[in-house]
Amino acid sequence: MTDHSAFSRLRRAALALFVLVSAGGCTTTSLVLGVAGVATDTSVTWEIAKHLHAKATEGDPVSCLRMNSVERALTVRCGRFVEGSIRAEDIARNELQGCPLTLAARDPRLWPVLPELLNKGAQPETCPVPPLVALAANLPCPDFQTATPAVRESLVWLAEADARSVRHDVTRMLSCPNARQAGLDRVLDTWLVAGLLQRDTAGFGVLGALHPDYLMSPFGRKLESQGHTAVASLGAIEGRLPSGFEEALRTSNFEAVQWWLNRAPQLANRVPPSQGGRLPWAPLARVLLPGFLSDPSRQHETVEFLLARGADPWKPIPGGVHGSVVGYANDLKSPLVRLLDPPVVAKAEAPKRLIAQAGDTAPLANDVAANQGH
Repeated sequence: MTDHSAFSRLRRAALALFVLVSAGGCTTTSLVLGVAGVATDTSVTWEIAKHLHAKATEGDPVSCLRMNSVERALTVRCGRFVEGSIRAEDIARNELQGCPLTLAARDPRLWPVLPELLNKGAQPETCPVPPLVALAANLPCPDFQTATPAVRESLVWLAEADARSVRHDVTRMLSCPNARQAGLDRVLDTWLVAGLLQRDTAGFGVLGALHPDYLMSPFGRKLESQGHTAVASLGAIEGRLPSGFEEALRTSNFEAVQWWLNRAPQLANRVPPSQGGRLPWAPLARVLLPGFLSDPSRQHETVEFLLARGADPWKPIPGGVHGSVVGYANDLKSPLVRLLDPPVVAKAEAPKRLIAQAGDTAPLANDVAANQGH
């Protein structure tokens, strides 16, 4: 090796080291690929630079430089995903805390990685947590319209290829307004035609899993025509999102609440427990709970709505701590106490009769005449 060649290699190593150390633990994917132009992965210079960089950043978060292609793609701090940078062999061999497909699906910032993962062989069956289940748990109604067509098709493919996606939370997500605007609700029709939403085999109350806005849709009516009922959709839920009735009440969606009350009037006063709860709950009491309503300014309106539809504020609350909803409201010092227990206004007594009725005057006149005869 000539002196000139050795000097050139050292100079390239110094330049690569300067760039990498300057970036520290936040070396982005594009920077890593750019520095590769200074020295290739097989060169001695590049190995020296990587070694020196590792020493300089020891104790910092793992450098993007030291990650494989999948790890880099799914690490937000490594910057924008570079299309075509994933190596198929890295999908199965990585040190990520989770399945690559699940990590990519649950975070919209990582959605651009999904199509390439699927094209290079990633399979949802290898993920302990189904990708769409993780997404629905993380974001009940993501902004699907911001995703590229390729990403949306990848999400649809995951929903249709992975039968474990047929869950309460995923059904709620796919029927929410953002999903409908992006056309992802078509997956629900696919599931229905494929027999995955049959009343006795779905494993959850499908009507109760729908977004409240979707109950009155043709899809909701189709479910009812196939035997799904509101009552059968009440009860325990496997998932993080609340029951359909509770979600309708929480968002003061009166049209959806009325839909439920038309089919199960008992819900005005008592709702079966769900998500591991052991006791039923009273809608009036739940509405009074601070933080329950998504729009607290509609609390008065929501209480009025329930009272007008048979909710009884004097019925005992399950658990017996507060006695009744009125007692609970008093304990909370709620301004709605007067609405729940309006003060009794005493009615004025009718004035006494000053003039006898015509039928009463005859005996009186006869008595006077008789007395005058004496």
